[in-house]
Amino acid sequence: MYELNLDIAHFLEHHWQKRPLLIKGGFTQFQDPISPDELAGLAMEKEIESRLVTCKDDQWTAEHGPFEDYDQLSERDWTLLIQACNHWAPEVHELAVPFQFIPGWRFDDVMVSFSTPGGGVGPHIDQYDVFITQGVGKRHWRVGDAQQITEYAAHRALRHCGPFEAIIDVEMEPGDILYIPPGFPHEGYAIEPSMNFSVGFRAPDARDLLTSFADHLIDNEIRTERYADPDLKPCRHHGEIQQHELHRLRELMQQALDDETLFKEWFGATISEAKHDLDVMPLPQDDAPDYSSDEVADLLTQGQPAVRVPGLRCVWFSDDNQTCYIDGEAWTLGEPDGAALKLLCDRDLVTQSDMVDLADQAGFLHLFTRLVNRGYWFFD
Repeated sequence: MYELNLDIAHFLEHHWQKRPLLIKGGFTQFQDPISPDELAGLAMEKEIESRLVTCKDDQWTAEHGPFEDYDQLSERDWTLLIQACNHWAPEVHELAVPFQFIPGWRFDDVMVSFSTPGGGVGPHIDQYDVFITQGVGKRHWRVGDAQQITEYAAHRALRHCGPFEAIIDVEMEPGDILYIPPGFPHEGYAIEPSMNFSVGFRAPDARDLLTSFADHLIDNEIRTERYADPDLKPCRHHGEIQQHELHRLRELMQQALDDETLFKEWFGATISEAKHDLDVMPLPQDDAPDYSSDEVADLLTQGQPAVRVPGLRCVWFSDDNQTCYIDGEAWTLGEPDGAALKLLCDRDLVTQSDMVDLADQAGFLHLFTRLVNRGYWFFD
């Protein structure tokens, strides 16, 4: 388990979404949770999102995996990146745990990269918060202040920004952490063969939210009120849209957004849906039957913990103690039980001792068995 050397309250007040921060020695005696060879192996799998970024003679290229081999690569100026590496390597998932002081619905993934000397992805601006932990090796990082700056496509799969003046200019060593909020230009280049682990947190914009909400209405065939004007008066100008008409149209749209139940159903499903593949192996496999509730109970009683699949998104609303949302789907307990929802959504393990104080153990076990049979929790 990694322990974060950070004054969390001070960080949230002075840096979160405000200013970048170098956390020197953020993790003491840091050990990489995955090796470069293991990373290269993952990039050969078709289910896993990977990229290979190279720069030669100031010409950038970016290729998407899976990759069959790496024989064509030189000893410098390239970077291999694995998106959502935490979905496929439980050890990498452990790196996200120290940052759970940030709400889970904001968490995106842990991206892992390996760079040879001179390797990087170029100067760019991200629209998410990221904590970059330096693994083995050293890397030179520059971070500029938030500003209007030109962005352009250095390659069809690689967006860069123009030059910037650095407010952080540092050579990072193993265990150092660099926090970068959205909108701050930055670039990093390996000084020697280096691993980097980026814990990212997303923030959807209004356009994405509105598009997703509209898609939810369409996909679920949800009826909404149609514009009506039974009090219509003769118009003086055929092409004119009057203010009261515009106001009524806006009210019509707002009514859908103000439907509390509908809004929660949409957001819970949307925000819990995995954005990358999960390493899920649902039962039955071959001719193996589903687990029964009694079998799950027996395994827990025998001391076997049920482990949540890395990367699985589980959320619940503070004013609803009966329903949670897991991987884009609503799951409801037989009886309201906030402790049960917290167990499902806040913890990576479920053990027999965790169930002792639940209000409806049988109801929880019934629901939990269905989740196990989906492959969302598993027994080692």
